[in-house]
Amino acid sequence: MSDVILGLVGVGRIGVMHANNIVALKDTLARRGVNIRLMLTDVATDHARSVAAGLGAEFVPSVGELLESGIDGLVIATGTATHPELIRAGVDAGIPVFCEKPVALNVADALPVLDYIRENNGVVQIGHQRRFDAGYVEARRAYQAGELGWIHSLRAVTCDMAPPPIAFLATSGGLFRDCSVHDFDILRWLTGREIVEVYAKGSNNGDPGIGEAGDVDTALALITFDDGTVGTVSASRYNGAGHDVRLEVQGSTGSVMVGLDEKTAVSSAEHGVTFPQGNPHQTFAERFDQAYRSEMVAFVELVMGERGNPCTPEDAVAASRVADAAQESLASGVAVKVALKVSS
Repeated sequence: MSDVILGLVGVGRIGVMHANNIVALKDTLARRGVNIRLMLTDVATDHARSVAAGLGAEFVPSVGELLESGIDGLVIATGTATHPELIRAGVDAGIPVFCEKPVALNVADALPVLDYIRENNGVVQIGHQRRFDAGYVEARRAYQAGELGWIHSLRAVTCDMAPPPIAFLATSGGLFRDCSVHDFDILRWLTGREIVEVYAKGSNNGDPGIGEAGDVDTALALITFDDGTVGTVSASRYNGAGHDVRLEVQGSTGSVMVGLDEKTAVSSAEHGVTFPQGNPHQTFAERFDQAYRSEMVAFVELVMGERGNPCTPEDAVAASRVADAAQESLASGVAVKVALKVSS
């Protein structure tokens, strides 16, 4: 049996989730002759030690020691501002890197990172977990198989039950960058086309502090693809019915909707219709639990050389460019062309 040792940096909410998912792979990978091991570190050493002990993982005092320990892959789950430095460190160590989105705080800061990865033959997978969600995968398959005909409309929705702390929103870059970037990525991935123009509007009817922090609590973007196809991307911080993530793909011969199941956070106004009857998802972690697990399986397979990169840094930066254009349109009130260049 061969060992695959993953090193993880950052044990906040998303880092703990990834750590749990890595450890949970043990039995599955053992059947493939692989022994998965986890080593982790965080500047919050006491918390990191506790997490490691609870998972049967190994705590390492620093990132430098983690990279020198012989790990086969690096998982980055720290704050966005630290991503460029840690990505470069992983590339310098000559190992595959998994990094939560985005690559950097903004596109300008991300471009030198892309150059560095390319110049040093780095392998970096960015965490856009929706690419591993069964519904999105099926919608993409149906479209590519010709079952929907040509697409005439796309409608993407991402709504949280309640907003995160104002302190987070003040540094998130805005609703489109923080939230809708996932929709922009999945729309590019599903259609295989580029988004070339965005026109956005937003509103603030909830906590005034969100507006004071420079953000909106609800927004809508009209997007245009390079073949002229149109779509909408909507997002909200206030969706008390539940965490609602859906995508409607309407084609000339068929239509599909991702996220339409017993836990969909909507109710029918039609007489006698009781669907859906399940309890709605409460958070993104619950909604995409299996997708996050599958994403980490993909990274392990990438580390083992068994698959290609399912989400490149170039993919992530392309989605961020659309989010930037949406934020610019939101501020200016006019449609904004999306810059398609992805290198500095």
